[in-house]
This record gives sequence, structure tokens and C-alpha cells, in this order.
Amino acid sequence: MSTTNLTNPKTSATLTIRLIKSFEFRTTKNLILRGVDLTATTVNQLVELCKHEIATQPKYKQFRSTQFDCLKLYTQAHGHKTTNLIINIDNPHWIIDDWNKFLSEIEIDGQHIENETELSLFNRQLYDSFILNPETKWE
Repeated sequence: MSTTNLTNPKTSATLTIRLIKSFEFRTTKNLILRGVDLTATTVNQLVELCKHEIATQPKYKQFRSTQFDCLKLYTQAHGHKTTNLIINIDNPHWIIDDWNKFLSEIEIDGQHIENETELSLFNRQLYDSFILNPETKWE
């Protein structure tokens, strides 16, 4: 069993944020954040950091028009990934609602945010529409 999730301390974690612009067209891009202090960074601060990266980095230009307002656990290091390639639709309760909590305080089904965790950042209204009709238009 790998211990990738333990190679970095909670004060210097690497997180992969899956920026999702469109669920139907599977428009997504990974944002890799290194050196994140899970014990001192709130969910809100993480989202604001992501928004700053989107606003300032040219590679995220196509994502600037998206209203990112929802964060959801996707998977942990070496965890089971969903069959849906764009987002984990199997566990709707994995949405992180308390944006005032520190990342290290988040626990969902016994899972914590730790090194090498993947999170999805997206627009909640688009997500809710996709859940009602989970069809993709991109093949």
C-alpha cells in the first residue's frame, strides 16, 4: 500500500483542483497547488486562491467566465475514482458546505483532505442541472 498521502506534512500538501467549466462538454483543467497548509487554510481561502490563479494565469483564461461557487471531494491519493470522468456523481454528500472550516478539519465518510487529494471546483447551478440529466455532448 502506498503512503503518498503521508509523504508531505499537513502543513505542505499538494492538492489537485479539478476546475470544471462544463459538465456536458467535459471541459475541465487541473490546477495543482503545492505547499498548501491544510491546518491554516480555510475552504474559502482555498477557493479564493484558485480564483486568483484563474484570474492571473493565462492557461486558465477560458475558465474566467465561470462562476466557481462549489467545492467537492473527488478522490484521495490512490483512492477509487468514479466512473464519470468529469465529476464524482455517486456521492452528492461529498460537497463541502462549510467554507469556514480549515481543510484539515474536513471529514467526509471517514476521508480527510490530505496530501494528493483531488477536489472539484465548479458552478453549483450547472452541477445541479447535470445531476438531473447526466448526459455528455462530447464523445
